[in-house]
Amino acid sequence: MKPLLLSLIASTALAGTAMAQDAITGFNIGILGGENAQDRMTNTECFRAKVEAELGVPVKLFTPADYDGVIQGLLGGSLDYAWLGASAYAKTYLTNPEAVEVILTKQNIDDTTGYYAIGFARADSGITSMDEAKGKTFAFADPNSTSGYLVPGAELMEAYGPLENYFSEVKMSGGHEQSIVGVANGDFDAAVAWADGLGEWEDGFTSGAFRKSADSGFVDMSDIVEIWRSKLIPEGPMVLRKSLPQDVKTKMTAMLDTMWETDPECAYNVAAGEAKDFVPVTHEDYLGIIAARKLQENM
Repeated sequence: MKPLLLSLIASTALAGTAMAQDAITGFNIGILGGENAQDRMTNTECFRAKVEAELGVPVKLFTPADYDGVIQGLLGGSLDYAWLGASAYAKTYLTNPEAVEVILTKQNIDDTTGYYAIGFARADSGITSMDEAKGKTFAFADPNSTSGYLVPGAELMEAYGPLENYFSEVKMSGGHEQSIVGVANGDFDAAVAWADGLGEWEDGFTSGAFRKSADSGFVDMSDIVEIWRSKLIPEGPMVLRKSLPQDVKTKMTAMLDTMWETDPECAYNVAAGEAKDFVPVTHEDYLGIIAARKLQENM
């Protein structure tokens, strides 16, 4: 049995009857944007059902149109759980440090807990590097996305200066899937989306937005080509509303902590592809992203 699971069981036992006095009557899961709402609902249904069985209360999925919808749901207390990107977590924390607590993150098959922003273009566009994307239309995913805006925006600006001067037009697609489909369809010349950077390009890597889009049949990876890659980005945290009863937080953490052992098919859906595990993470792991987000907001 995992050490984390043992400690969670112990903390639940110590809480005793106090937990029963704080029983919840429902549980709401927020799912970040990045693919269409129906796909988000379908891919996460197994997780919803598992949470409902574990907690014994009705569980609902919420799929706001953008990242900020999930952030505001957590801040307002209408959402109980979400898997945030690091930048979305930073915004949540900077707005209210007591709103959520981090529990777990994804561990890749090579034991890393990070991913990349991958720049890409159509394979027949003649664009094979970010240098060649100069003067073209470029799409980011969402202002609150780490790999879809915060990190690549900062790295590209450092390399090329103001991006509105470097590209002919800079757009927000609305999500990673929209960026991928938009480039494939010729709506944008180039864009960024996230991936673990492992495995084969033709599969959409091992996990991430490309893998999910390839699995769903939204894109043939041979139609697009990688043109740029960011530095490694810390994988975002799964978070719980801090004011939830301790027994609820213990059950949720333990279920996610063991999901790759107990239900790997559902874990694959949750992780947007193959992974090794969901592992503990702390607030301190995101101090760099929080600082970057704070700097961006003060510019």
